[in-house]
Amino acid sequence: MIDQVFREHWGRVLASLVGYLGDFELAEEAAQEAFAIAAERWPRDGMPTNPPAWLVVTGRNRALDHIRRERTLAAKVSLLTNPEAVEDDVDDVDEPQSPSIPDERLELLFCCCHPALATEAQVALTLRALGGLTTEEIARAFLVAPEAMKRRLSRARNKIKLAGIPFSVPPDRLLPERLAAVLAVVYLIFNEGYGGREQLADEAISLGCVLAQLLPDEAEVQGLVALMALHDGRRRARFAGGELVLLADQDRSLWDPRRIAEGRARLDRALALHGRGQYVLQAAIAALQIEDHPDWPQIAALYRELALRTGSPVVELNRAVAIAEAGHPAGALAIVDALSLDQYPYLHSTRAELLRRLERPDEAATAYRRALELTPGEPERRFLARRLADL
Repeated sequence: MIDQVFREHWGRVLASLVGYLGDFELAEEAAQEAFAIAAERWPRDGMPTNPPAWLVVTGRNRALDHIRRERTLAAKVSLLTNPEAVEDDVDDVDEPQSPSIPDERLELLFCCCHPALATEAQVALTLRALGGLTTEEIARAFLVAPEAMKRRLSRARNKIKLAGIPFSVPPDRLLPERLAAVLAVVYLIFNEGYGGREQLADEAISLGCVLAQLLPDEAEVQGLVALMALHDGRRRARFAGGELVLLADQDRSLWDPRRIAEGRARLDRALALHGRGQYVLQAAIAALQIEDHPDWPQIAALYRELALRTGSPVVELNRAVAIAEAGHPAGALAIVDALSLDQYPYLHSTRAELLRRLERPDEAATAYRRALELTPGEPERRFLARRLADL
């Protein structure tokens, strides 16, 4: 019972406490205490009618008790707007004082993804604050020691306090730039999860849905959720017996039809909002790629528009793949050979495949070997080794 409430409401409870108390670290401690009290009381007394509000009131009262004990923080007491609450005894809290609480998750998300914080700190703090992951879970996901992750999170919280990072949604003139940073963090979390850490992929989609709920008319938000859902819908088919399976060879019965339907619906919403940003374009490409007969010329055209928007050589590489699938491997190879991505393994594996199609096996073998040198993942390495052996 309490675990489900934690997963569903941790971000909202923490966001409300941060907005009320104005102190990220104090709010997190208060939220943790509130959930601990709930775990003790609810099995005995029953769950309150409004669990998140109960948790916010309980956490607020615990924080006020802490402030009263810490005389050095006495000045903060005068800033709190509910003097009656100061006298509350948390042990007497059975129901919330208000039937609803403000939803300040959007402010919290922008705070966690502020450009003053390093990207790794943004990702870790977002997972902790909005996703409710423990320090140990985040550390495990990013393959670092728990103590190192604990220090990283502590530094991020201190930076928020010392730098005066605002707990607010940016003004309209700054929103597009700041929203792009938030979306980039969410997509980075998804990509970490899509590589095999499934919990992170689930958390990223959950965060995207929160954003879509709070910003329903932002096409790029809808586009990002669509993109993640369309990719995630194929998750179970990407590997078979531990081996990588290309999209064209995947067992479609393993695809998740509900997730893919969700992705298509989100894409339709983004297009209805006249979205043509990078996430909407990527979602449109992903939707076309999973058709029974993909329209590769159209996919190549979308990649061209995406490349013009992003200036990314990786997007150009993907455009080359689409051009090859449309029946023009020589033209695709010319694009690949013009890219400066020598340390990127997928450039060499793509080049090898194009050379194989053009019946240039010696050059293809050299490209496969270079790709193998740069590829760390064992399933991908075995796939490349099989391709090389087939030559």
